[in-house]
Amino acid sequence: MRIIMAQQNALVGDIEGNAQRVIAAADEARRLLGAELVVFPELMLTGYPPEDLLLRPSLNSRVDAALAEIGAAISVPVVLGYPAVRNGLRRNAAGVLFPGEHQPRHEYFKQCLPNYRVFDEKRYFQPGDGPCTFELEGWTFGITICEDIWHSEPASQLQQAGANVVLNLNASPFRVNKVAERLEQVQARSRETGMSILYCNLVGGQDELVFDGASFVCNSRGEPCVQGASFNEALIPVDLQCLDGSCDPVGEVLPLPGVEQGIYQALVLATRDYVNKNGFKGALLGLSGGIDSALTLAVAVDALGPERVEAVMMPFRYTSAISLEDAEKQARTLRVNYRVLPIEPAFTGFMDILSDAFEGLPADTTEENLQARCRGVLLMALSNKTGSVVLTTGNKSEMAVGYATLYGDMAGGFSVLKDVFKTMVFRLAWWRNQQAGSEIIPERVITRPPSAELAPDQVDSDSLPDYDELDAILMRYVEQDMSAEAVIRDGFERDTVYRVVKLTDRNEYKRRQAAVGPRVSRRAFGKDRRYPITNGWRPGD
Repeated sequence: MRIIMAQQNALVGDIEGNAQRVIAAADEARRLLGAELVVFPELMLTGYPPEDLLLRPSLNSRVDAALAEIGAAISVPVVLGYPAVRNGLRRNAAGVLFPGEHQPRHEYFKQCLPNYRVFDEKRYFQPGDGPCTFELEGWTFGITICEDIWHSEPASQLQQAGANVVLNLNASPFRVNKVAERLEQVQARSRETGMSILYCNLVGGQDELVFDGASFVCNSRGEPCVQGASFNEALIPVDLQCLDGSCDPVGEVLPLPGVEQGIYQALVLATRDYVNKNGFKGALLGLSGGIDSALTLAVAVDALGPERVEAVMMPFRYTSAISLEDAEKQARTLRVNYRVLPIEPAFTGFMDILSDAFEGLPADTTEENLQARCRGVLLMALSNKTGSVVLTTGNKSEMAVGYATLYGDMAGGFSVLKDVFKTMVFRLAWWRNQQAGSEIIPERVITRPPSAELAPDQVDSDSLPDYDELDAILMRYVEQDMSAEAVIRDGFERDTVYRVVKLTDRNEYKRRQAAVGPRVSRRAFGKDRRYPITNGWRPGD
């Protein structure tokens, strides 16, 4: 028997469009690949996460109409995810639709509802309480949904119900090392139950989440036997075969991306989907001659193509000749639209307006921030005029400690590197050049000391610890929730740790106003890490 895992990129809220994606994928799977069953991801009809769209009064009728439309159009049975209201309770459901039938013949309700980190499913759904199996071509299939496979009970129920194969529908977002963790859980369930498990995952960007696909299969002994593509839509054949008394899936095993490749591909997919799904004509960014904007430009070009990307150099009196040269070199190499807009006239105009208000007051970071805000105004004006979204270029290290200017370099619609520490920015830049076999990002941009160039001879290390040390502290405090004292016990200098921790806590108000950006780490700023702006928490705790 041939099953196709349809790894699809759904658009949240586009129920009618997602239904057409199901119909088209099922038709292709049947005609070209000989599918006898097609499996789609969790909440395929609404996309994931639909959030408060689930509370819209018309959603249920739209879902029911979409299910009927799919049933009337398909020529092969499908299993797909959708929200369902049954007996007054809203459920995260998976149904089995047969050709010619207008409603699912079999229906399963997700039992284990995640309610941590980026997940809020208990806000919207009531849990199911039992298994669902169905017969097809002599096989007994059981259905689970995403989080169910991270717990023993749902798979155990299916084993007791006589299932041979588990179909696990997923909307599992990407983060570093997530693939290995998924595999570990699926292997454990396979070995506990002696059942093969098909893990079909969503792909695509959705605001700060990015889904990597990477659907796979473990056989009844917990051995990986099929591995689908990462970060791309795919129809993944899985053949159920009986040999020597053993019935197991077989199929193609594709290589998985390494750490740098996985993060980079996640950033590209997230950027492409944010721009395209929100209807922007393209993207533009300030290209400073520094590594953050250089990496952001490379991601944008890989996501959208050079014809849809604009880079803007906005020099000031402190901008070095090296920065001007490197920015232009990269823009020419990547063949993007490039322009130079000096900000000296704008800065001088603002300072003239403020001269009376600032009289007698010494120069400080106000003047530095004003430079960044001049640039933000120009970029947003270009965005309004062209219909392209502004990509901000700050990284996670800077966002953590507030090394960014509100309404300046933070102004924009999508923050590509928001969840990427500075040390990883360097690794990704080297990786991208290595993949290209040339300097996509000028080597001098990577090797010179980082600088905001807002003051004479300024470098980031004047204001911050070295990034190796800063990121190591932030990784412990932000991603691992270690206390300041615990970080100190790991060998870091006390004053430095408390300085970093206090800066991180103090700048929550900035992060709350920052553009959304893709989550690629274990703990991202945003819905993954929700701290009150106003609080009296002691940083040492």
